[in-house]
Amino acid sequence: MISIAHAQDAAAAAAQQPGIMQFLPLILMFVVIWFLMIRPQMKRAKEHKALVEGLQKGDEVVTQGGVAGRVTKVGEAYVSVEVAEGTEMLVQRTAVMIVLPKGTLKSAL
Repeated sequence: MISIAHAQDAAAAAAQQPGIMQFLPLILMFVVIWFLMIRPQMKRAKEHKALVEGLQKGDEVVTQGGVAGRVTKVGEAYVSVEVAEGTEMLVQRTAVMIVLPKGTLKSAL
């Protein structure tokens, strides 16, 4: 009787060993998430970093808060943005969302 019980345990253990087919849905889900979510987010972060590093005096920008203005001073961590004649705001470089084409602010007024 004991030898039969050991034989049944060995057969059940062999049948329950994980195969690649059990992990295939998990691997497939990770690949889909990578291409639909993680990869585009990394691409946008890289583009934003290049935009922030390329800021120069005279660029017309829009901040994340929606404030549009012209860059007057560029520091290491902060940018001074002129939003009206004689009115400047100090914003973080990373808060700059878009660099507008030159002359956009004049045509908007």
